[in-house]
Amino acid sequence: MLKIRNRFNPSVQISQLQMFHYYRDGIRNKNLPQLKDTGFRVFSQFEEDGKLLFIFSVLGMRNKIFVEIGSDDGVNSNSANLYFNFGWHGLFIDGNPESIKRGKRFFSKYPHPWTFQPKFKCARVTRENVNELIGNAGIEGEIGLLSIDIDGNDYWIWEAIKVIEPQVVIIETHNEFGMNNIVVPYDSKYVYPGKHPVYHGASPVAMTRLAAKKGYRLVGANELGFNFIFVKNGLGEDLIPEVTVESVLQHPSVKEGYKTFEEIKDWEYLEG
Repeated sequence: MLKIRNRFNPSVQISQLQMFHYYRDGIRNKNLPQLKDTGFRVFSQFEEDGKLLFIFSVLGMRNKIFVEIGSDDGVNSNSANLYFNFGWHGLFIDGNPESIKRGKRFFSKYPHPWTFQPKFKCARVTRENVNELIGNAGIEGEIGLLSIDIDGNDYWIWEAIKVIEPQVVIIETHNEFGMNNIVVPYDSKYVYPGKHPVYHGASPVAMTRLAAKKGYRLVGANELGFNFIFVKNGLGEDLIPEVTVESVLQHPSVKEGYKTFEEIKDWEYLEG
């Protein structure tokens, strides 16, 4: 990842704008790369920045609004690159007041020249309050990106969200659960690591089934295979095709992670 000062070098924005137009030309020339080959990181934790740039280059950036739940300070997030380099705006939600304070300070120190600063909300997100938290921030209806990473009730939070309709959802799954269709039961008071550091969240299969119920298809994931990326059905299906769960669980670390499930395989689970 680039050092903070280098992330704001004009060459970073220029190169990404060039990539945006390269992808747009690729649509016209029928010469687009595969999503799996487009990753890079500027602000994101892994290579999500590049994959999201590819997706929104193909879909078009007509709804430049994001909601990021479990954002920490919003700096090393899935939305910061879109904010700083493509003029997006939106909402960061996190339960740690120090993270929110740090994020506000960072985004005021490096203001975006095109639009207003993102909103920050410090709150423990539950399925009972998530729609109110988003709605009270003045965000509703169709948005560009929803990102969820709260190390716990991610599945249940996405299931509960009704106030927004994101074009793209990126959400953490628990690939230690392998190809089992399982979800850890909802616990509004859950705090990581809970009873066991692996006993939380939903398997890739369960999360993909939830996505299908909500009208989304799996199009890819980060290289490590835990941040799954879903696109709303009817958007760019011929250019960003659906992929299988198995195809994004190929990194060696995934199979190593299966071993940690053995300790808790007989605990309580629900089907996705």
